[in-house]
Amino acid sequence: MNTHDPIRVSRRSALGVGVVIAAAAIGIPDAAQAHTPNRAGTGTVLNPAFNADGTGTAHPTGWNVTGDAAASFTEATQYGYAGDGFQLTHWSANPYTVDTWQRISGLPNGTYTLSVWVKSGGGDTANYIELESGPRTSRTSVPVIATGSWLNVVTSVHVTGHEATIHLVSDSAAGNWTNYGLVALTPGDTALPIRGADLSSLVRGEALGGVYYDMQGRQRSAWDILEAAGMNYVRLRVWVHPEDGFDDEQQLLDGARQAKRRGQKLLLDFHYSDTWTDPGHQATPSAWANFTLPQLQQAVHDYSADVVSALVRQGTPPDMVQIGNEINGGLLWPLGMNYGSATAFADFASLLKAGIAGVKSAAPRAQIALHIANAANWGGVQWFYDNVQAQNVPFDLIGLSYYSYWHGYLDELQTTLNYTAARYRKPIFLAETAYPWTLQSGDPTASLSFSDSSELETGYPATPAGQAAMFRDTLSIVQAVPDGLGLGAFYWEPAWTVVKGNGWDPTNPSAGDGWENQAMFDYSDHALPALTVYNPR
Repeated sequence: MNTHDPIRVSRRSALGVGVVIAAAAIGIPDAAQAHTPNRAGTGTVLNPAFNADGTGTAHPTGWNVTGDAAASFTEATQYGYAGDGFQLTHWSANPYTVDTWQRISGLPNGTYTLSVWVKSGGGDTANYIELESGPRTSRTSVPVIATGSWLNVVTSVHVTGHEATIHLVSDSAAGNWTNYGLVALTPGDTALPIRGADLSSLVRGEALGGVYYDMQGRQRSAWDILEAAGMNYVRLRVWVHPEDGFDDEQQLLDGARQAKRRGQKLLLDFHYSDTWTDPGHQATPSAWANFTLPQLQQAVHDYSADVVSALVRQGTPPDMVQIGNEINGGLLWPLGMNYGSATAFADFASLLKAGIAGVKSAAPRAQIALHIANAANWGGVQWFYDNVQAQNVPFDLIGLSYYSYWHGYLDELQTTLNYTAARYRKPIFLAETAYPWTLQSGDPTASLSFSDSSELETGYPATPAGQAAMFRDTLSIVQAVPDGLGLGAFYWEPAWTVVKGNGWDPTNPSAGDGWENQAMFDYSDHALPALTVYNPR
């Protein structure tokens, strides 16, 4: 992530390198068809597509209704998810609360996943799917999609007593609506193993006097506040020779100690630069500026091995390692550009292989991630990873950045993640995501990285509640990636608040960071509701 990248463009414009290829041209069917859930599962859901009774039925076959029954009804539609032209709708001209539910018996005890295809116009006080078994319940909120597209949401619970109850719940204002297209219950768990945060600026921020308060108003370390909220994975970047020591190896080691002391797992983010890297900036470190490609390969190998070895020696080995940051167009430019010549991607791949070999020489068990930006652009993702595979680059994980205001809507994110999982069969995580809680600046020394109200996601205002809802619903999209291939997400710099000297520019210690309106702490340094999203229960 580069918070001051002049080439960042609107999410509705092209971003990234490569040609967008139609899904049909690569043999992948429509996303809804490609990932249709099991219609029956172990315990059969009766009337899962709401098509057994025709239109206008308040109590569809197999389903019960509690609350305002008139607000729950079936209707015919040419856009029915299951292709049969029917859906369940929650709607009323008056405020309403309704729960359409079904109890399923005869289930072998164990963990089950409820999968529901939904559409919603938003504006609800509460709108969620829930799976209940005895005292256990698990729910997932229904995201808001301005495009009117179907989304798949899931939730899991451990079933005891051989039965579970499905709930489709809306607590809504007059005129708000939700559609339900297909419901399935299948064995398996969708809990996300990664609920992470990039805390690269926190060591420096606290050293310079930054303070943080939890939601009860108690002053505590931000590390402790985030851990108590449910964060379980920390991402830390490292630069080669930053001008003012910002994000150098020593700061990385300090941050790794803080993370591991709290039982956090560690994702190491190599930038292979002296400063920020992203799709528009991949500057070669000044010490390597005149290297030939073979010399650069050796430097990448040795540097990677040295940094990881230092982490291992202090007892804080990385669990995952990124070879480069947002490397859509390559790294270590100009020699490492992956476009522009017949040999460009092969040269770029040779640098990836060198970095991977260096990491593995020091930490053989570390998982290797390749990270690019724009998780809502399937064409760009497919171009990049197809070429990586063609060069036989060994890697374990796919990392993507997703900022809705730059990249696209949640349904576009779901399509890309689902296609990616189907094509490459590798675990996927969001290496970066964030959303603003205000569009007002808290620091006159730097312009905000994002403050354009026209680019906010419909249904997700720039408020503390809107920020929390966007993070929650982004996680739910990752959670629904088929076959358990969605690992989770890292919120980018939730603790990068306004602290003098802890700005974005390594050449200017008086610069601000411009990210304070997307942190998870307000301008009085108190925790915001987005922190509660880390705890899935």
